[in-house]
Amino acid sequence: MAEPVIKNDNHLYRLLRDGQIKAFNEARERGEKADLTGCDFRGVDLRGMNADGLDLSNGYFRQADLRGINFSTARLEGASIHATKISGVFFPKELSAEEITLSLLHGTRLRCR
Repeated sequence: MAEPVIKNDNHLYRLLRDGQIKAFNEARERGEKADLTGCDFRGVDLRGMNADGLDLSNGYFRQADLRGINFSTARLEGASIHATKISGVFFPKELSAEEITLSLLHGTRLRCR
């Protein structure tokens, strides 16, 4: 598995890393596409992000703030959510509670059913 990357050349990714969640959501509403696979979101506050249909597979979210995000239609296969804040998060139904707990507590990569 590849190391998570910081994609400095990706406008939408930079908006998220810089905490500009509203600008990210607006750009997506205008039709901009985001390549967020394998990205490093370590320690980033993503509250309020519209994750509808995003491919966040193999993402690294260690100690990020994900509270209240609806990931129900997002792709999270291979992502790690170690020590993140997940209160109120809506995960895809393909992820079991056990998978989420293992990733949250031990940093394992999420495996979807």
